[in-house]
Amino acid sequence: MSFSVEGKTAIVTGAAHGIGLAIAQHLLGQGANVMFADMDEDRLKEELSNKKDNDHAAYFAGDLRERLTMVNLMSATLDHFDRLDILVNASRQVMSSDPKNMLDLEDAVEQQLEQNLMTSLRMSQMAAKRMIAQAEADVQPGDADRPAGSIINLSSIAARRTHPQLLAFSVSTAALDQLTRSMAVALAPYRIRVNSVAFGSVMSSSLKHTLRENTGFRSDIVDHTPLSRIASPAEVAETVQFLASESSCFMTGQILTVDGGRTLLDPVTAPAH
Repeated sequence: MSFSVEGKTAIVTGAAHGIGLAIAQHLLGQGANVMFADMDEDRLKEELSNKKDNDHAAYFAGDLRERLTMVNLMSATLDHFDRLDILVNASRQVMSSDPKNMLDLEDAVEQQLEQNLMTSLRMSQMAAKRMIAQAEADVQPGDADRPAGSIINLSSIAARRTHPQLLAFSVSTAALDQLTRSMAVALAPYRIRVNSVAFGSVMSSSLKHTLRENTGFRSDIVDHTPLSRIASPAEVAETVQFLASESSCFMTGQILTVDGGRTLLDPVTAPAH
């Protein structure tokens, strides 16, 4: 069985930059209909203006921390493509904080939980509701074992590591991993699979900025990665495609690690993203 997503419809959040953009582009290139969702409307317009076939691509701009915005995103997706098969929660934020400063840390934890956990939770609930309705309406003989939808979260190896300056981010991604497992069990009776990709250092927009600010950070990452390099966003996108396809139809509640072997070493002082 191939990793085909052809003809499927996907929402990808955080799709204006970096890893989210790479995932949306990749799924589109593999024949899926893709709704690019992000706050950065100018970047979304620029990205989609370069697409030759806009029948299979659309964009939605808004702050997905707002519930009404999520409802509008779902409506726009259904208006454009008439269904939803795949949700990729790729909108994420990495914040550093001073663990000795209680106010700074508390604020960072609240922001990271809202962005990295609660937005994914609400989007997943909304997507699952639509996927369940579709499955009930489209039921055909022999469909009892066929997946009704796939939800994919983007996590991080920071969920399993200790890095004090990334405490808030680590807490939010650890919570996201547990959300993935719990929702996988809750949605399994409806044939909806929920999985996650936990990655190490990927050349995202934020990491590019960090490397410009700290030239020694690249060598630090490479030295602590057995495969001795930083991953490209395309490598995460290909893993997402596998989880979105029916090739992974008996997988749910799994946290797939894409980190070049970083967590095999796991020194506390190594960079966690």
